[in-house]
Amino acid sequence: MELRNTRTTILNEGDPEQKRAEILEYFHRTFDIDEKLYETLKYDDTFYLRADQLRHPLIFYFGHTATFFINKLTIARVIDTRINPRFESMFAVGVDEMSWDDLDATHYDWPTRQAVKEYRDKARELVDGLIRGLPLKLPITWEDPFWAIMMGIEHERIHLETSSVLIRQLPIDQVVQLPFWDICREAGEPPVNGLLPVPGGKVSLGKPGDHPLYGWDNEYGRHEAEVAGFKAACLLTSNREYLAFVEAGGYREQRWWTEEGWNWRNFREAEHPLFWLKGDGGWKLRTMASVIDLPWNWPVEVNYLEAKAFCAWKSAQSGLPIRLPTEDEWNRLRDVSAIPDQPWWERAPGNINLEYWSSSCPVDRFRSGDFYDVIGNVWQWTETPIYPFHGFKIHPWYDDFSTPTFDTRHNLIKGGSWISTGNEATRDSRYAFRRHFFQHAGFRYVESAAPVEVHQDQYETDALAAEYCDAHYGAEHLGVPNFPATCAEICLRLMEGRPRRHALDLGCAVGRAAFELARGGFERVTGLDFSTRFFRLAARMQEEGYLRYAFPEEGEILSFHEIGLADLGLDGIRERVEFFQADACNLPEKFTGYDLVLAANLIDRLYSPRRFLSTIHERINSGGLLVITSPYTWLEEFTKKEEWLGGYKDAGENVTTLDGLKEMLAPHFRQIGEPRDIPFVIRESRRKFQHSLAELTVWERR
Repeated sequence: MELRNTRTTILNEGDPEQKRAEILEYFHRTFDIDEKLYETLKYDDTFYLRADQLRHPLIFYFGHTATFFINKLTIARVIDTRINPRFESMFAVGVDEMSWDDLDATHYDWPTRQAVKEYRDKARELVDGLIRGLPLKLPITWEDPFWAIMMGIEHERIHLETSSVLIRQLPIDQVVQLPFWDICREAGEPPVNGLLPVPGGKVSLGKPGDHPLYGWDNEYGRHEAEVAGFKAACLLTSNREYLAFVEAGGYREQRWWTEEGWNWRNFREAEHPLFWLKGDGGWKLRTMASVIDLPWNWPVEVNYLEAKAFCAWKSAQSGLPIRLPTEDEWNRLRDVSAIPDQPWWERAPGNINLEYWSSSCPVDRFRSGDFYDVIGNVWQWTETPIYPFHGFKIHPWYDDFSTPTFDTRHNLIKGGSWISTGNEATRDSRYAFRRHFFQHAGFRYVESAAPVEVHQDQYETDALAAEYCDAHYGAEHLGVPNFPATCAEICLRLMEGRPRRHALDLGCAVGRAAFELARGGFERVTGLDFSTRFFRLAARMQEEGYLRYAFPEEGEILSFHEIGLADLGLDGIRERVEFFQADACNLPEKFTGYDLVLAANLIDRLYSPRRFLSTIHERINSGGLLVITSPYTWLEEFTKKEEWLGGYKDAGENVTTLDGLKEMLAPHFRQIGEPRDIPFVIRESRRKFQHSLAELTVWERR
């Protein structure tokens, strides 16, 4: 199979050993294409340029796709030894910029390109060995080690897309056009675009659990809708069609833009699409690694905000209700166009899957029924912010893939682009980006007076997250004082007479203790949690000052709650608190210099508590305190038995967790005072509570 034409793997049928060979080939082809992408960077120094100030330099992404394999295989407990812990923390997080991302360049001492390449080679060798040696049975399901491998492969294919967009934004003298990435040479004038009817009908979205292809968690569940008939543009909006908006002064008239769009336009001082270049000789187009005369019959590439502004202008010009399609409308168009799905097509029915060129092509090149480019060429922005289908479940190995985007700020793009391969090129894929982001994305407009439904879940409905919102910020239950507030109060008493500069709330969950420590006098408090479902809520509380959650009362009956920092007297200290995602067993180097580290109910949920305890002294100032609480509920579900600190017999003698803590911490800490019990309550429903006791111990850094 040609390297530029690979298909995602069918996971529920076939001979297991043949399937092993298919996955092995898919893995190596993915790695090969990814490395060919970075060959377009002309110099080693190019890896360290920031193509976009809201994204990391490309050296991060060069390392990220390899470390992703190691991090996910560790979480899935397929491997228990890392290759390079420093790389695997440095390259772990920071892809889609969020308020809690930290893109400060001073925090990163990037390794050399060669060092990262050597790391990639080791990761590749490790995964190759796993594919060859792990037991394989069909079907491959969510819980299977091979699912973690497929997760890594499909993740790397996503970054073919996102990294190629960043390469496209580098100075042209920093990249080189290579034959593997040849662009389309067809150019000219487009046909006149027109609106054609799309009959209404039922749309059914969402994969069942036994679907034959790999999928990201947001693809599963069920959504059905009756879509009213509408009209859709026959063609994607071309450069020529969009030029009319530019020449009409569209970028200088606020009336066409949303408030968000106008703020972005002013911030970027945008006058035309990002990849258009205006010179003395007329308009040019920046492709990934070349500058060419602007092909008027190629699709325009813009972000959602620009596409939305064009539609507002077009509506005023035509007198018609012109807008972008919804996700349901786009899927209705695809359904009526009867397009086969990848990997079952014989030849790609559009400029997709790298089967034709490494660029866009004319908008009238690929026809499906009455419409062109229903899939491929460029992604197509929709009006729909991504949301979870009914029955959505977070995949435990990658809980930050979807949930951070369910904030109504990330709009879905559909259809794929020329470089969309693997899962990206399937019907069920659901990818969403911030509205100001650039991908290889354009748009098709529709005529419809039907209202756009925004699936805005204002109340947090994830059951576990709701339990923790209630435990941190809700009312007391069974007469037991609030646990994180109690822990913070004890810490503050322990810190009397000691410096209160910087505290770390490690395993912060939804953040209450961090706010309490700041109120108690710490100049700065950092909260870290490995789970995105938790720390994104802590970050939202820090940003907005309140959270809403739906709590299960009885069966399907829910109660709805709003909790705010102001009600707790915590609103005035928000600027002294910050939250990040991090792995306590493999912390990035920048998290250091603390006078206090609170690890509340953390150690018995770590995959390697021994590594955590043997390295945490590196993060604490001399004379600083480490406060640990835990109910010591060791479970092999979370921690391999050989990593347990206690709760087992050794030579016939009982070993308690306190014994293990003393042994692990003795080289760098001395224990202060005696252990004490701190009760805590987790409410599961109106009549069901977990009432537990955590043991609190205090350790002073020598």
